[in-house]
Amino acid sequence: MLARIFNNLESLICRTLLSGFVLLLFVQIVAREVFGYSFSWIEELSVYMFVWFVFFGASYAALKGAHNRVTFQFRFLPRRHVKWIEAFADLFWVAFNVTFIWLSYDFVFNKMNKFWKSQTLGIEMKWVYVVLPVAFTLMTIRILQVNYIKLVRGDDVSDPDQIDLDAIQAETPATRVQEA
Repeated sequence: MLARIFNNLESLICRTLLSGFVLLLFVQIVAREVFGYSFSWIEELSVYMFVWFVFFGASYAALKGAHNRVTFQFRFLPRRHVKWIEAFADLFWVAFNVTFIWLSYDFVFNKMNKFWKSQTLGIEMKWVYVVLPVAFTLMTIRILQVNYIKLVRGDDVSDPDQIDLDAIQAETPATRVQEA
């Protein structure tokens, strides 16, 4: 149960944030157009929710193996070598993330002035910026998790949106006409 929640954590957070800021913006539009009244805090909260959505979405993309990579050169290598080269490249990604986690944690909890508050909501900005160390920590965990699945368990974790170009190129216009 807990493992299932953890494996879907970013998805649940992203769905909640997306539906939340879309609903808030809808309320703002209706209030402005129908009633001629605007809530000053809705736009600011929606922006913060969108930023959080982006960072947790990046972590979710890491879980699904859906981050952009230059992979053309891998077409000429055996698949067993490709996964090790990708894992080596992921070490640089993890090193960047760990550095960023440390710097963002230091900024949010040690260097940020407690009097920095959001314009309309009045909350301390550190609670907005706390998404940086949290999301990058989750992203680092996901990178390591995906590499464990690929290298230790031997399962294939591929981008769900990846199109098999070889299959498309093998399909000729004549076969498309015959299928129709």
